[in-house]
Amino acid sequence: MQNIQKWLKYPELDPELKQELGKLDENQLQDAFYTDLTFGTGGIRGIMGVGTNRMNIYTLRLANYGYGKYILKRHPSGASVVIAYDSRNKSWQFAMESAKVLASLGIKSYVFKDITPTPVLSFAVHYLQASGGIVITASHNPPKYNGYKIYDEDGCQLVPELADQVISEIAQAPDAFDIKVEDFTALLARGKVQNVPVEVNNEYLKKVKEISVNPKLDKNNFRVVFTPLHGTAAVLGKKLLQQLGYNPIFVTEQMVPDPLFSTVSSPNPENPGAFELAIKYAKANNADICVATDPDADRVGIAVLDKGEYRLLNGNQTGAILIYYLVNNRPIKLPAVVFNTIVTSELGAKIAKSKGLEVISTLTGFKYIGSQAKLLEGTDKQFFFGYEESYGYVVSDFVRDKDSLQALLLCCEAANYYKSQGKTLVQVLDEIYLQFGYFHDDLVNISLEGREGAEKIERILDHFHHTPYEKIGKFRIVCKEDYLTSQKKEIGSITPITLPVSNVIKYYLEDGSWFVLRPSGTEPKMKVYFSVVSHNRNLVENKFKEIKEAVFEIIKKVG
Repeated sequence: MQNIQKWLKYPELDPELKQELGKLDENQLQDAFYTDLTFGTGGIRGIMGVGTNRMNIYTLRLANYGYGKYILKRHPSGASVVIAYDSRNKSWQFAMESAKVLASLGIKSYVFKDITPTPVLSFAVHYLQASGGIVITASHNPPKYNGYKIYDEDGCQLVPELADQVISEIAQAPDAFDIKVEDFTALLARGKVQNVPVEVNNEYLKKVKEISVNPKLDKNNFRVVFTPLHGTAAVLGKKLLQQLGYNPIFVTEQMVPDPLFSTVSSPNPENPGAFELAIKYAKANNADICVATDPDADRVGIAVLDKGEYRLLNGNQTGAILIYYLVNNRPIKLPAVVFNTIVTSELGAKIAKSKGLEVISTLTGFKYIGSQAKLLEGTDKQFFFGYEESYGYVVSDFVRDKDSLQALLLCCEAANYYKSQGKTLVQVLDEIYLQFGYFHDDLVNISLEGREGAEKIERILDHFHHTPYEKIGKFRIVCKEDYLTSQKKEIGSITPITLPVSNVIKYYLEDGSWFVLRPSGTEPKMKVYFSVVSHNRNLVENKFKEIKEAVFEIIKKVG
């Protein structure tokens, strides 16, 4: 109530926010002010609006003040930050606000003139030798959301120990209403804010094209449909495909920025609905593949033609196919490393290990893969590939984040390569299953918004942390990894987990299947991951259904 009163009485409150504040009922006020927006796996993400639990210029001022103080401690002189933003409502305003706060602390900002893919920001930080980076985006969240992601000097999102330093600085910041900023135009005139040089995009595309394994493949008999889902990949995605020699078909309606994402129910390539228009275009043009990137262009999803229909592949399947293509077509200089996460299917890892590659699993979030890639510098180990089940891939680590444009190139090239051998990517996937086992990997999102939802998620996870289970349904549990207590419990032994502390629980079953529970770091959701394996396709489907039912029976009772 003190917070609400303070906002009500602030004489210079943004007029739009002031008007909204006057219209909120008691429950809406509670949700807007009951807590502060906090850093999750992808920075800060929240509903736009008035209040301490909302994305607005005041919560953003606090975040930028803390980040700016963190930057100055690491780079006491000549500090600079690159700022990018997506096509969402207020993204440009929030980018300007970030530059204004940093300027008040003496930090120079390079701001992109147009909406820009997240991987280009990661590249630009390193290319411009900046001290850090910011992306204003809520990725594939609904239109009412926006967000704020922060990067280190290597173009990698901040890992928890670094984000904790920012959070500590935020805790010591003055009141948000006391952080004074200058006019953006005046800062531009004084050189405190500059536009990112145009050459950055060209240099980035040049590096992307270098990942091609078979650049001379004939493109004339291969058709690709591309959609950026109203997001930031429209310009560079189009340019990349044309420079590679394809004659792409663009989903015209979705090539334009639209903060409401009005042609899709969700701008998320993980959701089949995001492909509806693309598949219409594909059927009309007999295309071989549809590729969709999410609004900030770090994730990519594909639908491939198989037996006259377009089949969507999930992130684990696409990752396995890309690894299979790379290990069989690109020279491997050992020792080399493939990075995945603890919720990624074992299928890609089995393919990599069959060729002698090392596989390192990190916590969920590409920042962990980026930070591990940095550790390879100065060693004899080579970065080979990094990916996670949530449709994020990087082939070359000149970008220290997931990169949909690298994936766009490789997905098209792999599909074209196998088409030249008379195979679809679905047939290639079947080939992989026959060699390495049948995997059914799935993710179930449980959406629970607001204070009540947050409490329910906490209650469910607390139950699994503290309740011992020997079986799930008829399947025996052989290992429980609790990343909150950093303990791996197997029958007869307890060993420490060396990864950072995280609110994640992973159960392994005796046949090699597993499931994981964790809260989303960016959305009001609880996520339940399943990976079920068998030597038989029918058995794997039935087993998945049984395990899923057993897990959700517990969740229903507890929740």
